[in-house]
Amino acid sequence: MAGTEIHYTLPLPTFDRPVKLLIVVAPYYKDIADNLIAGARATLLAAGAEHDLVEVPGALEIPTAVALAERQANYDGYVALGCVIRGETTHYDTVCNDSSRGLTLLGLQGVCLGNGILTVENRPQAEVRADPAGQNKGGGAAAAALHLIALSRKWARQTKGIGFKPAGEPIRIAEDPKTA
Repeated sequence: MAGTEIHYTLPLPTFDRPVKLLIVVAPYYKDIADNLIAGARATLLAAGAEHDLVEVPGALEIPTAVALAERQANYDGYVALGCVIRGETTHYDTVCNDSSRGLTLLGLQGVCLGNGILTVENRPQAEVRADPAGQNKGGGAAAAALHLIALSRKWARQTKGIGFKPAGEPIRIAEDPKTA
């Protein structure tokens, strides 16, 4: 059973300059969302990161809110939090799959984010996963975002060759041949 497993958790990364994240939460199940937020905030505080928080109506709106913030605001990363509990219809599958797919596509575009949207069969499963003293999935999502920000910053300092330009040379566009 997963509840008795012991998992390795990477130590939180350290940063040489400030880090700011946006927590995007769907508080459909408010008590569960509040626990996810508490876990995420504690992890961000432990890493010395700042954060803002926005609420959206449901899990399907989380990827859109992250995409809007990525285009229009100035955050280093994002923490997606919410909970989807299986009901009697296939709507559960749509919400789980599409919110996850949206976040995955953002990640593949280079957005640093941690996915803390719980997808569970029942409320007790959600309560255990959201509890900061339990599985702390909110804290785990925040840690994931922080690790991706650290990787992004590490690799941002490296340059690759492009086309015929060797690595390390500046890119020259429309250069005046008389000054070259």
